[in-house]
Amino acid sequence: MGASKMIVALGSSRAAKIMAVRAACARAATVDAAWRGAEVVARAVESGVPAMPLSDTPLMRGARERAEAVRALLWEAGKPADLYVGLEGGFHSITCEGRRHTFLRGWAYATDGARGFFGAAPSIEVPAEIVRRVEGQNRELGEVIDEFSGEHDVRSRQGAWGILSRDLLTRSQSFEAALVAAFAPFYNGRVYRQTP
Repeated sequence: MGASKMIVALGSSRAAKIMAVRAACARAATVDAAWRGAEVVARAVESGVPAMPLSDTPLMRGARERAEAVRALLWEAGKPADLYVGLEGGFHSITCEGRRHTFLRGWAYATDGARGFFGAAPSIEVPAEIVRRVEGQNRELGEVIDEFSGEHDVRSRQGAWGILSRDLLTRSQSFEAALVAAFAPFYNGRVYRQTP
């Protein structure tokens, strides 16, 4: 990451994800000048995982695949970036004290092509009826959340996060938290380069 403007490539063209990357870069710029004025390049790519991932493993894999896919796309076009980012959201279920809980989660993956790091978004429990319609009927969360909210294309705005939290935390803000975590080794290299 030299003296020229940093370029961060995102493996998605969704507005909420682009906003999340811009916001996370702005936050990183408050502690590392290299991030100031970072340019975000967004390209739609495939994640290589089901449209509605149902556990952390495919969510993490999807985030990494998106980052690697945008990296390959830009390298092929002769337009490499400084960082390549993938974001993936979906469900993760866990059983605690005999009761199954399903959470809406998001994962970020950031790589400079040599090193790559994950970051997780916060989690929010999903109502059982929404889980039933998504898992039981094999449907995407975006479609189901539109039905529940009576709105159209929620995923491109506040997302399921916004509906579930009454907009106290939006899809973009949840991904922003995951990105701040995934970017940490790049804006906080002094700590991450230390060895025991």
